[in-house]
Amino acid sequence: MAQLIDGLPEPLPEGERVLWQGAPDTRSLLLHAFHLRKLALYFGVILLLRGMFAMADGATTGGAVVAALWLLPVAMAALGLVAVIGVLTARSTIYAITDRRVVMRIGVVLQITFNIPFRLVEGAELHAWRDGSGDVPLQLNGKDHLAWLHLWPHVRPWRVAHPEPMLRCVPDAQAVAQTLALALAEHAGIAPVRTMAPVVATQGLAVGRQPFAAAGD
Repeated sequence: MAQLIDGLPEPLPEGERVLWQGAPDTRSLLLHAFHLRKLALYFGVILLLRGMFAMADGATTGGAVVAALWLLPVAMAALGLVAVIGVLTARSTIYAITDRRVVMRIGVVLQITFNIPFRLVEGAELHAWRDGSGDVPLQLNGKDHLAWLHLWPHVRPWRVAHPEPMLRCVPDAQAVAQTLALALAEHAGIAPVRTMAPVVATQGLAVGRQPFAAAGD
């Protein structure tokens, strides 16, 4: 019997199996993809500078606080908007790994489904965070080109010329990466390259990266 991927209307072709399906972890997506913590720090610095400039112009401490607080609604509105977009992105996204391809259904307003056959995948990496969530970017072989803007934020940052689709901030990223590694190896007819070791990142900055599999045609 043909299997279904949750959220997709059409069943998979006969014989194709779903190995994993999931979605981004909302908190991780807000912190690492939408950089909510960094934005909060940025606005905090702006408010502080506003108060300092007011005092330099002769304002009292109370006047400086009032001058800084005038900007607080703008900062809160901006942070709130980013948070809403992040939550909607997490809720509208579905990732799946089958024994033949990676499927990404993305988009908040206009939803698009990307099917990435294993024959197009040259390799992948795992970028894990301390909470166990992480990113799994896919390196494509160049036969097909996916637009960076069409994929964002489900794409590796700063790889605009050769976009790398990415399973973004997935929970238990270690297990997801291992599932993908085994599927790629089986498709290529080779043994898995190695057992995955955790790759830890801290404070939103990846301090390690590790390729874990490659697939041929």
